[in-house]
Amino acid sequence: MRARTIVSVAVSACVVLVACSCGPERTKEDTDAKPSQPSASTTAEEPSATPSASARTEKPSATPTGDQPAPRTKEGAIERYEQYLHALGHEDIDTVCDVAGPAAKKAQDQGLGPCTSTYATVLQMISPAQKKALQTATVDPKRVVVRTPAKVEMPVDAVRASATFSESDLGSYTLEYLKNDWYITD
Repeated sequence: MRARTIVSVAVSACVVLVACSCGPERTKEDTDAKPSQPSASTTAEEPSATPSASARTEKPSATPTGDQPAPRTKEGAIERYEQYLHALGHEDIDTVCDVAGPAAKKAQDQGLGPCTSTYATVLQMISPAQKKALQTATVDPKRVVVRTPAKVEMPVDAVRASATFSESDLGSYTLEYLKNDWYITD
């Protein structure tokens, strides 16, 4: 339990440090760079069956500029955060790293390591009961704080699940609307 708390606090601290040290412009560059990584398999995009596998790896929300933009609303932010919570519960690191990409990139720049390895460690610290609870977790809109039309805070006490989560277990997050979708930046 203590190790989980230390890892959660370390991840949260890195996210905060990185969020403070990098503005949205850098985040946009990082997000722009992300879709270019899977394009190394350009030939895989030509057959009609392969793009679905590629899209599954990227997650459709990673490229909202080609699709419809996500709603720039409190509800849109809540939906995106719930996607993140469910991905944690299902141990879907691709989705977790998509939604938390800007914050994870900042943490990586601070020396924490790549998102995939960092969250692999974090997932080991989440109990099976908590993972199961996260798979169906929802967010209480009354507890969400809208700071600006493009910045929303998700306090840990807004998470509704069959297990209890604290700041040291899950933490509170800030989502920002960047590149037509909501991303965890802090």
